[in-house]
Amino acid sequence: MTEAERTTNTDRISSTERARIAARAADDKKAEDIVVLDVADIMGIVDAFVIAHASNSRLVSAIVDAVKAQLLDRAGMKPRAIEGLDDKTWVLLDYGDLVVHVFLEETREFYGLERLWTDAPRIVWNGAAAI
Repeated sequence: MTEAERTTNTDRISSTERARIAARAADDKKAEDIVVLDVADIMGIVDAFVIAHASNSRLVSAIVDAVKAQLLDRAGMKPRAIEGLDDKTWVLLDYGDLVVHVFLEETREFYGLERLWTDAPRIVWNGAAAI
C-alpha cells in the first residue's frame, strides 16, 4: 500500500472500525479478555481503547506486532508512540484517537482499566457482546 493510499484509507476508516481491526488482530494472536471501549464522550481526545492481556511477555510482543501490522495494512496507520516495550508488562500503542493496551495478565488485574472506565460503553467487535 502506498503512502497516498494509506492517507486515503485512514480518512475513510472510523476510529471504531480501527479499534475493531486491532481487537481482531489481538484475538488472532490469542489475546485474552479483549474489551473495546468507546471513551470519546469521557475523554474528548481519544475515541476508543482496546484492552487485552496475555499470559507471557512473548505473547504480548506477538499481539503488539499483529496489531501494528493489521492497522498498517488495513487502515494505513502507524502508532504515534509506543510505550512499555522494554518490560512488556503493559504495552501502549498510541494511534491518536485510538489507544491499544496489551498487558500481562497480572498487570491488567492490578491496574484495572475497565474499572476506571466503567461509564464507557463497550463497542461490539467480531461478535463480542456489547454491555
